[in-house]
Amino acid sequence: MTHDELIGGGFLLEPIGHRPVMAPEFFSPEQRALYETARRFSTEEVLPRADRIEKKDFALLRELLRKAGELGLLGIDIEEAYGGFGLDKTTTLVVAEAKSLLGSWSVTFAAHTCIGTLPIAWFGTHEQKQKYLPTLASGEKIAAYALTEAGSGSDALGAKTRAVKSADGTHYLLTGSKQYITNAGFADVFIVFAKVDGAQFSCFIVDRDTPGLTVGPEEHKMGIRGSSTCPLILEDARVPVGNLLGEIGRGHKIAFNILNLGRLKLGAGVIGAMKLHLGGACTYTSDRRQFDTPIIRFGLTREKLARMLTHTYAVESMAYRTSGLIDDKVARGTALLAAIEEFAVEASILKILGSEYFGQLVDDGVQLHGGAGFIEEYPVERAYRDARINRIFEGTNEINRLLIGGTLLKRAMKGVLPLFDTAGTPAGEDANVENLKRLARLTLQVAVEAHGPQLEKHQGVLACVADLVMDAFALDAMTARNRQLSKSKPLEPWRVAAVQRFSNDAHGRALLSARRAMSACVQGDALKTRLAEASALIVWQPLDAEVLDETLASAVEAARGYPSLS
Repeated sequence: MTHDELIGGGFLLEPIGHRPVMAPEFFSPEQRALYETARRFSTEEVLPRADRIEKKDFALLRELLRKAGELGLLGIDIEEAYGGFGLDKTTTLVVAEAKSLLGSWSVTFAAHTCIGTLPIAWFGTHEQKQKYLPTLASGEKIAAYALTEAGSGSDALGAKTRAVKSADGTHYLLTGSKQYITNAGFADVFIVFAKVDGAQFSCFIVDRDTPGLTVGPEEHKMGIRGSSTCPLILEDARVPVGNLLGEIGRGHKIAFNILNLGRLKLGAGVIGAMKLHLGGACTYTSDRRQFDTPIIRFGLTREKLARMLTHTYAVESMAYRTSGLIDDKVARGTALLAAIEEFAVEASILKILGSEYFGQLVDDGVQLHGGAGFIEEYPVERAYRDARINRIFEGTNEINRLLIGGTLLKRAMKGVLPLFDTAGTPAGEDANVENLKRLARLTLQVAVEAHGPQLEKHQGVLACVADLVMDAFALDAMTARNRQLSKSKPLEPWRVAAVQRFSNDAHGRALLSARRAMSACVQGDALKTRLAEASALIVWQPLDAEVLDETLASAVEAARGYPSLS
């Protein structure tokens, strides 16, 4: 690997700041304008109707999707020839962030624009695109994605739904059932996966009025209650042969490519909600008084606000860093799907940390609201329930942790990523970042030496490697962003504090993860040697945590929320 190559996982080898990174501060005027349009739509059209949406007013959801279509928000990823705009992936994430202020709306929107529409946009024939995409881009018709079954979720290829060709050869007859299908209650078009002749995993476009297709009753969910979630029952559902999407036996290519972008968009999609609820926590704690003092003045309140800001900055930095890498690779001539697939590791990291940090943020938000956080009147109550599904959607966080470690292992074994070269000792202000990356590589190397090809069976070890890699990517993205910003103007103190706070926390976690992984790989003197190598890479920085938290909380207080251009 040379430093000019754009390779997924390459951040583990590249020095910080080697290449420019994308971040909100570097958005084009067009991207800023689209963000403002989408954000205004969320604040003016969606949030005021949150109670109606929560009560499953599907007519309202259809109306909102249609209005979003009129503004062009449904066609960002659809080619111009079929009614969309065909814009870059950074712009895709800009819209994903801006529409994420209400969980039920965010899920409805994403199910339609991403997993429901993109299989046709990416894998459809000209005729299929011409028939479906213009009305999906306008919001006239709504899409849904039907992959999960009772016995197959993350194991998509374990699906039991069958497709057999009719005697006259004009249709496929689909038999089986799907569950947890978002938008099913009012969708017009379903992307359905089935095995042709029970063996060849394939994909079909199924219209709602297809004979033999039945939509089951609504599920009553803990969160995202306003979104539609129903099972599908297929009983010899007659699907025209022209509605086969892609090739027979290649359905996995559709499913996995869609999931890669879905993970990226989910990770970016929480950013808007994180900013919203950080602002809500700031407002509430500024107004609420205890012992004749606004509770925002209390140290443990400020600690939570500091963590909320740090995690939001981390997710934002990772999201647009990744979209920028994809856009750069496409600009260099790589096909879009190949570019997205290249950065599957980064997409999984973003999905995991985005969902987990958002979950932590709304948990802190409920705590800061006290008893009020348990009352439906306050938006953070709904956000707390809504956030939980994100750790399950688009492949569980457990599956994604295994994908991170497994994918890096495969790339290292193939020589695509020379991850096992840990020579050299980083120095200077970014040594702590580079050493964290080296520790991730060292831990993976120890695991490979111990278990070889059998490492994929040691899920606990792979999960520890993944945790190290994720912290390394987050810290690298935040540091690179700050370094790039500092070239044009002095950094605001809160940005420096956010990186320092995250670094301290990450290094505290790092040795625990490395020790846990290495102890499952080697024993005795060999373990002592490896642990000594790991310990040498982690040098505790003597930073005053209270000072860092005060810097961050003061920035939140001054901005009444997230202190950023976006």
